[in-house]
Amino acid sequence: MGHPIPDAYQTMMAEKVEVVRGPASLLYGSNAMGGVVNIITRQMNQDGCKTDIRLQGGSYGTFQADGVNRFRKGGFSSVAGAQYQRTDGHRPNSGFEQFGGYVKLGYEFSEHWKAFSDAHITHFNASNPGTVAAPMLDNDARITRGLASISLSNNYRQTSGTFRIYCDWGHHNIDDGYNVGGTPKTALYKHDDYIAGVTWYQSAHFFEGNTVTVGVDWQHFGGSAWNEDKTSGAKTYLVKDAQGNLVEKQCADEVGTYVDFRQDICKWLTLDAGLRIDWHSVVGTELVPQGGLSFHPTRNADIKALVSKGFRNPVIRDMYMFPPATTDLLPESMMNYEIAYTQRIGNRARIGANIFYIKGKNLINKVMVNGRPRNVNTGEFENWGVELSADYTIDSHWSMNGNYSFLRMDNPIIGAPEGKLYIGANYHNQKWTVSAGLQNVSGLYLTTGANAQKENFTLLNATVSYKVLPYMSVFAKGDNLLAERYQTYDGYFMPKATFMGGVNLHF
Repeated sequence: MGHPIPDAYQTMMAEKVEVVRGPASLLYGSNAMGGVVNIITRQMNQDGCKTDIRLQGGSYGTFQADGVNRFRKGGFSSVAGAQYQRTDGHRPNSGFEQFGGYVKLGYEFSEHWKAFSDAHITHFNASNPGTVAAPMLDNDARITRGLASISLSNNYRQTSGTFRIYCDWGHHNIDDGYNVGGTPKTALYKHDDYIAGVTWYQSAHFFEGNTVTVGVDWQHFGGSAWNEDKTSGAKTYLVKDAQGNLVEKQCADEVGTYVDFRQDICKWLTLDAGLRIDWHSVVGTELVPQGGLSFHPTRNADIKALVSKGFRNPVIRDMYMFPPATTDLLPESMMNYEIAYTQRIGNRARIGANIFYIKGKNLINKVMVNGRPRNVNTGEFENWGVELSADYTIDSHWSMNGNYSFLRMDNPIIGAPEGKLYIGANYHNQKWTVSAGLQNVSGLYLTTGANAQKENFTLLNATVSYKVLPYMSVFAKGDNLLAERYQTYDGYFMPKATFMGGVNLHF
């Protein structure tokens, strides 16, 4: 339905997290317009059994417990985890509670073929206290989401690939609440949604320095949304069909196919080019090109030039739900041009610089047409920016890292900062691990327009861990240690200094 729910993803299921900056629609399709966060789930690569448990608690009645067991014997492997967390919140009526579980089973048939299946479910209860100026009561959400998939992978000397079937579903039960002094809502907003799909890709090396990847993906998505009377249980459906009639359910399909070609032209030059053709059952066809060159002037230096397109198809909410909905929409799209330079200095240091220019069009905005709200493609933006980064290993115990980004927006976007600076330091030995980071954010847009409101703040966070026994460590961490009063969303102030402490067990 187009509602992003980041709470559906939990740390217990993640082996590592990869961040792809910039448009990634060539490989990932719609919704990868600005980048991708790729969660690599946990795995067990050697025979044995391992269990990790973390217990922690701290400010505002916050408590979190999670545990993961990993097992492997021969070709069979399994990962199972459970998590619970809760907090009172730093404002009245801002409590949160969540619990969930994750299971992953795998089997390696041979050195070339393996299969995995996984399932994940989470439920959380969240309360929205409203803005400081207009607090709310009973604005509560009870949300359950699940994900299941089966994949089959092959890996040969000249070719490798994966075939995957998946289904992501959710049930949302929301009370929109009311302002203090107002009247409670008489109905709940509810919806059921799903995305089911198939993805397949195969990479092959036809000759030296060459890699060709082809892929196909299909997804079927949709659901139902309604208001349900709190007293009688009567349902009033909210989803419309193409003619504007209210219906119980609505759905759409999307099919994409892509090819990516990479070739080492010589020792110091690599060419990358790709094209995606994406078809949407309502919107139509979108072409997504991408191309780039990588230069290697020395063994320790890289220069990359990239041109890429990102897009986002309108979702069920944009086309069929609530008064602004309309099916007469085009995909949002943007072109990204960037040049990046990376230099490694010996074995201890790395520096990087990236400059980019982005131009987007057809952003979906709500405007008044003939006295009624309507979704139309009117939004445009033109941004350019610079990103700098550096890492330095001082010795076997100490390391430092930092980055800075500057963003110039022709049409400012809410939630985007003009500048961001981060400096971090890390220390570790056999017993102690200490990390600290200082982040300054400037010109973060809370509102836009003639009287745009911006926010500036500086955050200091730190974590200290001590290994008490080979299988146990204790830790303490503090966020916003400078006790800044700041907002990242207009009207919602973040908490001042918060503290957590706990124990990690490994056996």
